Amino acid sequence: MLSYYLQGVMLGAALILPLGPQNAFVMNQGIRRQYHIMTAFLCTMSDMVLICAGVFGGSALLMQSPWLLALVTWGGVAFLLWYGYGALKTALNSNLELASAEALRQGRWRIIATMLAVTWLNPHVYLDTFVVLGSLGGQLDVEPKRWFALGTVSASFLWFFSLALLAAWLAPRLRTAKAQRIINTMVGLVMWFIAFRLAREGIHHVQGLFS
Repeated sequence: MLSYYLQGVMLGAALILPLGPQNAFVMNQGIRRQYHIMTAFLCTMSDMVLICAGVFGGSALLMQSPWLLALVTWGGVAFLLWYGYGALKTALNSNLELASAEALRQGRWRIIATMLAVTWLNPHVYLDTFVVLGSLGGQLDVEPKRWFALGTVSASFLWFFSLALLAAWLAPRLRTAKAQRIINTMVGLVMWFIAFRLAREGIHHVQGLFS
């Protein structure tokens, strides 16, 4: 069963390592040293729920409902455009220090709400956990499937906590105005690039629905 566990770890790592809304949010909370451990924990728990749902049957529901897939896709495009706009707006703010100070005053519940949004409103989470992991893990027998899911959850746990702790450790260097402009510009452009690619996929799905 170790081989199935390692397959889950490697595939989970491959899916989670690219920069996305979750990673950007965890990294920013780490840089601010503001509830970053809590953020990493909640992201891991959310991923665990989504991974288990995808591997143990949720992928069939999404793949058998083209309209649901289209809804997830276009809702995600709108979310990614909004998230990217917020990052670019922060990067272009003439008083970045004031914007950073306002961000540090965010309460715990607002951070939790934002974390839930960047996780559950991000369509790539569903495509990764339901379509990719679900289609692969769903073909396995019950016991290998459990080990495969455990491997992917382990990858999520290790990555989010490592990212949060590393960002907090590098905070003195990454909290400067220049570094924040670079990080937010990069995050904003990546979010818009993902939204563009997702929109292309969405157009393809819509054409398939009416063809």
